[in-house]
Amino acid sequence: MTINNELKALKEYTSSDRCVLSVYLNTNPGDPEQLNGGWKIHLKSGLKRLGEYLEASDEKEIESFQILKKKITDELYEKNQTELRKGVVIFATANDDLWSVHYVQVPVKTNFYWENHPVTEQLEYMYKAYPEAGIIMPSFGEVRILDTAMGFVRDDLTFKYDPISEVWGEKKKIDAKGRRTVAGSKSEVLDPRYKVNTSSFFKGMSTTIEQLKKKRGWRELHVAGEAEMANAFADSLRDLPSSCIYKNLNRSKPSEVVHQVLEK
Repeated sequence: MTINNELKALKEYTSSDRCVLSVYLNTNPGDPEQLNGGWKIHLKSGLKRLGEYLEASDEKEIESFQILKKKITDELYEKNQTELRKGVVIFATANDDLWSVHYVQVPVKTNFYWENHPVTEQLEYMYKAYPEAGIIMPSFGEVRILDTAMGFVRDDLTFKYDPISEVWGEKKKIDAKGRRTVAGSKSEVLDPRYKVNTSSFFKGMSTTIEQLKKKRGWRELHVAGEAEMANAFADSLRDLPSSCIYKNLNRSKPSEVVHQVLEK
């Protein structure tokens, strides 16, 4: 399910009881306030304040809150503490009919809410600023693509041109023995004539991009590469990309690519 569809479902969700917990937690390791695990203090104090607020509520609300308090603490401490990025957003109910967790690579302002519905305003703002997007990095004979959502890299794909079949094929994943195989052999050298008309050369990837865009719910496309390659690839697309950056990032780590393309 795309984040856009999940947002729609969250906005439609209501509970007959006021037992929906919404958590926005800043876990950014680069934030001075998060030094030495500062997010743990904010999580503890935020849940404590909610607990104090609910002291005058009925027993069912208090019981539901205690269940969720443990469940969310377990999620962040035991399961995914090493996976924390810039922030986390959680929507949950005690009866398990709502459990929505998003680890995001975008700024999050810490807040806690206890209502009869998920409080989605901040998530909607984050999604508007950082929707599902494909970052495309073309080079001669190879195209790297990052599948991102709210700054988080969901997948890192590479397509390679096979001069024998004259088609683009996705590089295979690392196999059980740790070997990485690709479409086309390493000994194959691309004909220099392909560089004469790079727009036509990349045409074969345009259909693949459209298929990925539909399948992965991309709302934006960004192209990054050396000027000639970036412009040629942008020209091969059916629609203009949201941005075209003249910088070769093919060998960069996914987090650095996101920083260079989406955060500047």
